[in-house]
Amino acid sequence: MGSYTHRNLADLDDAAAAHGAGDSFSSRFGRDALDCEHTGFALQRLAPGATAPFAHRHEQAEEVYVILEGGGRMLLDEEVLTVGRRDAIRVSPGVARSFEAGPEGLELLVFGPHHKNDGEILQVQWPAA
Repeated sequence: MGSYTHRNLADLDDAAAAHGAGDSFSSRFGRDALDCEHTGFALQRLAPGATAPFAHRHEQAEEVYVILEGGGRMLLDEEVLTVGRRDAIRVSPGVARSFEAGPEGLELLVFGPHHKNDGEILQVQWPAA
């Protein structure tokens, strides 16, 4: 491994499509492609009006989500937060999180420390509007 690694995120495999969730959701994980030792990150996109097919939480990892384009809503446990372009949201370990895109869709970058086997996938439980 050299002193740096350079990749275009659009060239990374879409993990959502590989798991059958790729029609309205894409997720490109870059940790391995960039030879990261301690940092995990992903580029995620939701089609207009789409909801992520799951929520997740971490036992150890704090994550930061940066909205690159579009907007929508973010579910944090039972709280719903409206998010838009250039918003940055820090999420503590233990908090379940998921996204729903607005009419323009939603593109975001998520990053944080990598802890092996730290993520837990959950069913999405959006509160009544």
